[in-house]
Amino acid sequence: MSEVFLNGSFIEASQARISPMDRGFLFADGIYEVIPVFNGVLFRAEQHLRRLERSLDGLQIPSPHSVPEWMELCRELVRRNGGGELSLYMQVTRGAPDKRDHPFPYPVVPPTVFMSATSITRSPTHDPDAALGFAAITLDDIRWGRCDIKSVSLLPNVLAKQQAYAMGAAEAILIRDGLVTEGASTNVFLIKDGRIGTPPRSTRILNGITRELIIELCDRHRIALVEREIAKAELYDADEIWISSSTKDITPIVSVDTRKIGHGVPGELWKSFARRFVDYKLSVCSRSD
Repeated sequence: MSEVFLNGSFIEASQARISPMDRGFLFADGIYEVIPVFNGVLFRAEQHLRRLERSLDGLQIPSPHSVPEWMELCRELVRRNGGGELSLYMQVTRGAPDKRDHPFPYPVVPPTVFMSATSITRSPTHDPDAALGFAAITLDDIRWGRCDIKSVSLLPNVLAKQQAYAMGAAEAILIRDGLVTEGASTNVFLIKDGRIGTPPRSTRILNGITRELIIELCDRHRIALVEREIAKAELYDADEIWISSSTKDITPIVSVDTRKIGHGVPGELWKSFARRFVDYKLSVCSRSD
């Protein structure tokens, strides 16, 4: 049985209890972070923890731990859950005051801190020659205006993802004012004539840690990448489309709204980039972090 961390203690998951007065439950008043674990090693953990701090700042929730303290908690949770390939989930809410009220509690109550670890399978990135690719649909982006904060208020994302699944697709690519923002749980990359484009950092997207790494690796390997606005119509004319996330790495999209992308199979640029991406992961996660 897996162990979780809740408000200062490591306990069996089945024993974890959170107050129904918690503002995360009542108002979605909290943030979360997901850190991948590869070969038992936290991957890009410091970058994830810095983003966690930025999200907390955005909601004016004081961070209950320093980055080194978070790191130690993460390592211990990985150890208690057997290492290997894991998705480490972290959630911090504004806590559980005595009564439900919209303003922030005063006096301030301790935040609720929850962490868990779930086993995951390796992504298609690890075997690019066998990858088949996935379908996506497009939907209007109806989320709030601060998508750069990793808030637990995910109902629009959940509904978009469910609509995609109901239509046999793996992801919903979101469109606002005729422009691509991101996927329901991913960032989006479009490849045309050997050049990679991705929507620029803004309050409309979450700046993914894997997105940042893709940009870094493109710079390192001198692959043309530009952060720019991408019109919805460009999706259908793309040579390749990728989506990225911390637990799925870089995934090739081979159809959008049932329209074939490129040749309808994972592209050659994705295959070569996937190998570089996995080489980087192995170089980082073959040693202690």
